[in-house]
Amino acid sequence: MDGDRELQRSVIDELGWDPGVKAAEIGVSVKDGVVTLTGNVDSYPEKWAAQGCVKRLLGVTSVADEIEVRLPGASNYIDSDIARAAENVLDWNVSVPNGRLKLTVEKGWITLEGTVDWQFQRVTAEKALRHLFGVRGISNQIVMVQHTTPVEVGARIEAALKRSAKVDARAIKVTLLDSKITLSGQVRSWAEREEAVRAAWAAPGVFEVADELRIES
Repeated sequence: MDGDRELQRSVIDELGWDPGVKAAEIGVSVKDGVVTLTGNVDSYPEKWAAQGCVKRLLGVTSVADEIEVRLPGASNYIDSDIARAAENVLDWNVSVPNGRLKLTVEKGWITLEGTVDWQFQRVTAEKALRHLFGVRGISNQIVMVQHTTPVEVGARIEAALKRSAKVDARAIKVTLLDSKITLSGQVRSWAEREEAVRAAWAAPGVFEVADELRIES
């Protein structure tokens, strides 16, 4: 219980430290390392920034984000305008494959669909849309086209983990089945967990990453 109270205080302090977050509008509760965020914010980037504040703290095992985006003057944001802006952003991004994605917008929520060859393209497409006016949230339903898994892909991922200054590779096990990578073991923080998953996705031929890592600070 004392640990939860200390973690709650750390989350509140971190939210207050981040200039992109209005901490007074966000409620924080913690139980057994699970952080729940509530309240209202003015934009989707602020909601995302609040999540980021929590994930980089030691002791956080998971995050329940119940923050609602309430846009100021929301009636001025029209779905068709958001859709046109989003299409332009994707068209001008060199990391997003042209002509392979489609999007729909409903009440400020963007749904992304289509196929890409790499995980970084899937992530980049979503990131590119976060800061558009009127966006309340993004549902990323982009799927990856399966590649032939190269020989020794598991060894390449293990080598990448060892090179990373953010990850203790000794505590992580990498298992390869077809083109699916499973990461198991323990990490010290959410940030270390995300870095390990990112490293796994970066390997050529990886079609799916199963994150079974445990956070044990």
